[in-house]
Amino acid sequence: MKDLFGKAILDYQTNNSPEDLITETSISEPDEMSVAYLFRDFKAMPKLEQKALQLAKGKILDVGCGAGSHALYLQEKGLDVTAIDISENAIKACKLRGVQNCKVSNVLDLDVSEKFETILLLMNGTGIFGTLKEISRHLQKLKALLAENGQILIDSSDLIYMYDQDEEGAYEVPATGYYGELTFTVHYKGETEDTFPWLYLDYNTLQNAAHANGLSCELVLEGEHFDYLAKLTHL
Repeated sequence: MKDLFGKAILDYQTNNSPEDLITETSISEPDEMSVAYLFRDFKAMPKLEQKALQLAKGKILDVGCGAGSHALYLQEKGLDVTAIDISENAIKACKLRGVQNCKVSNVLDLDVSEKFETILLLMNGTGIFGTLKEISRHLQKLKALLAENGQILIDSSDLIYMYDQDEEGAYEVPATGYYGELTFTVHYKGETEDTFPWLYLDYNTLQNAAHANGLSCELVLEGEHFDYLAKLTHL
């Protein structure tokens, strides 16, 4: 991994001539993304993210923290938050921004002896699952990290709207595989990251997966573009 996403974050934090990221998926054309968006404050966040941060309580784990904007907000509210990301450069930027407790780690590698009352997976939190077959492994790990009365707050989008409809209104989704299983490619400053799997889940599929892994699933809030925030808790 070239860690181009992290490089862009660190470039922006250190004023090292940051440029826009170019992202593309297996179902969408290349699109420019301003790195500044990852440094937004609470007021500039989508309502789903704001709601998740307002619901956060107790000891918090921020999974895939990126530039650390969510962790910083919670930290400033006096909450105990641990921020993790697989990107070394993103964690360097988080430390420079003042995130007190952050480290380079994959959530699957965390020691389950430490429990959290809130686990956050935001900005399409289901993305880290990668594919449908990896959902159970991730949910079992998150469940093991979750305190008895804890909550997992996760968001995603139902990508059905990106597919054409036939004359009868049925969506023309691929006959093979799940339509939310995408591959993602990032370009930055002339370099291209290795393509990686990225999963978008419709709410019903997430709910079914949660129940299959001993978790209840509640729809907290729906956004304007087929996106939603869900809360998972122990059954």
